[in-house]
Amino acid sequence: MYDVVIIGAGVSGCATARELAKYEAKICVVERFEDVCCGTSKANSAIVHAGYDAQPGTLMARLDVEGSYRIPQLARDLDFPYRNNGSLVLCMDEEDLPLLQALYDRGRKNGVSALRMVTREDILAMEPHVREDVVAGMEAATGGIVCPFGMNIAFAENAAENGVEFRFDTAVTGFTRTREGWTVRTDRGDIETRTVVNAAGVYTDVLHNMVSSRKLHITPRRGDYYLLDKTTGGYAHHTLFQLPGKYGKGILVAPTVHGNTIVGPTAIDIADRDGVNTTAEGLEQVMQKAANIVKDAPLRQVITSFAGLRAHEDGHEFVIGEAEGAPGFFDCAGIESPGLSASPAIGHMVAELVRDKLLLRRKKSFKATRRGIVNPAELSFEERRALIAENPAYGRIICRCEGISEGEILDAIHRPLGARSLDGVKRRVRAGMGRCQGGFCGPKVMEILSRELGVPMETITKSGGGSRMILGRDEDDFREEAGV
Repeated sequence: MYDVVIIGAGVSGCATARELAKYEAKICVVERFEDVCCGTSKANSAIVHAGYDAQPGTLMARLDVEGSYRIPQLARDLDFPYRNNGSLVLCMDEEDLPLLQALYDRGRKNGVSALRMVTREDILAMEPHVREDVVAGMEAATGGIVCPFGMNIAFAENAAENGVEFRFDTAVTGFTRTREGWTVRTDRGDIETRTVVNAAGVYTDVLHNMVSSRKLHITPRRGDYYLLDKTTGGYAHHTLFQLPGKYGKGILVAPTVHGNTIVGPTAIDIADRDGVNTTAEGLEQVMQKAANIVKDAPLRQVITSFAGLRAHEDGHEFVIGEAEGAPGFFDCAGIESPGLSASPAIGHMVAELVRDKLLLRRKKSFKATRRGIVNPAELSFEERRALIAENPAYGRIICRCEGISEGEILDAIHRPLGARSLDGVKRRVRAGMGRCQGGFCGPKVMEILSRELGVPMETITKSGGGSRMILGRDEDDFREEAGV
């Protein structure tokens, strides 16, 4: 019997798990994929929004501002990449100046600090690649960028270090109300719990509607992106947004914490809750809309394109709280943009609701900090030499594009909730994230995974499930041949 079962190991679910780990409780996170950060949390703009966009008085507005203020300290405590680069909203038409002023006023009502209106001359001095016909803009100094994988994984690892259990490759299929709470039915057996937190992304409405008479509707909203090579890393300094106007909502152009440039996303409603494929039409839309705000966009330097899904609730609002008619079943639904920014505040809010429901007591032994994977490139020469002398694996470069050593990959595999797939390694240390997208390092990473996990090469996958990298024999054939 668990006190809490959290469904979904994305950034909201893992932030909630970490917050609940501060209390005396038995907690389990259930995830249908093979790792944390496999859904919406892995494919987004990686932006820490300042909080000026959401309508004043909404939960979305409050939690965005609160979350954005929490992230800098969390980045220090949990050792994940974050940079306060600021945001610029660009007005490209004089007719839209009242809309820019309204956005500024909305931000002030939401409690966003350090907002200021900027002139055309200010913008071009700060961002020389913005189109010269820009009219004016608004700067939000508290805006930032983050590594979405790094933040999600940091929350999960810290939760695990504080006693939270994780069950992967486990899909929830239904619920039964019990005297003690809930039976969570999964494709790998039943789980008994006193409370449930539904943080299942684009599937939150499916799970909610199994237990509540008040129905919820989520639309999967696809966003297509381009990721550009690190040679473009200085193209934009701020996160550049287009003011919604006669050109539509537009897209953003932004640096990443790892030195790339990201361009996107589109906003296309689809029916497929797993439809993360890009389309030619969507990517063409990204290119066209980028040209509305910047000139000479270096789109010939694209190293990959990808798409992610946002869980759009019909009222465009976060749905957080106990589901109607389902005591002890807490929703964390409709977490679309600015969900990444708001996630620390979302986790705090959900944890308090569950704490009050179960009358949980605070732990005395909670470990609030976590150390990430050592990056030798960030060390001084002397520190790097000492590290390699202690462990020569840090001197063997596996991923040449990103300069990732075998030592970092070994750490990614063996730390709490360690990587079990190529994408798991990539999210933790960026091996395969560079210009060649794993073309050179992929086979070597597979060898390391096979060796360290003690499994045949034929069973190593790109991202779990049936995504095997080597086709031919299945695992049973291999084991029979090996006499295992």
